[in-house]
Amino acid sequence: QVQLVESGGRLVQAGDSLRLSCAASGRTLLNYAMGWFRQAPGKEREFVAAIDWNGGTTYYADSVKGRFTISRANTKNTVYLQMNSLKPEDTAVYFCAADFRIAVVTTAPNYWGQGTQVTVSS
Repeated sequence: QVQLVESGGRLVQAGDSLRLSCAASGRTLLNYAMGWFRQAPGKEREFVAAIDWNGGTTYYADSVKGRFTISRANTKNTVYLQMNSLKPEDTAVYFCAADFRIAVVTTAPNYWGQGTQVTVSS
């Protein structure tokens, strides 16, 4: 099975940009659709973005549409989340996720990373 490790989370100011990375090992990412979720303190985990196996199809939560971009580099076995115009309400632990179908990745993926903390100060 695939193992996922996120990186890139840190403290930033409102309006800043940040890029998260998700490195996969164990299996090639070509087999998987990929996604990002986030969980803020006291809230449930929520879907952020997803991308199909070759990058041809992407989905975004309304709250991040136009500000966040998901992409992937299959040759590097890595998925990215570019986050622009960050807001304090984007503060959360961000999780990378994978599954074989994008429909599953957007709802209940089977493979998860451990998460990386993003904190946006006002």
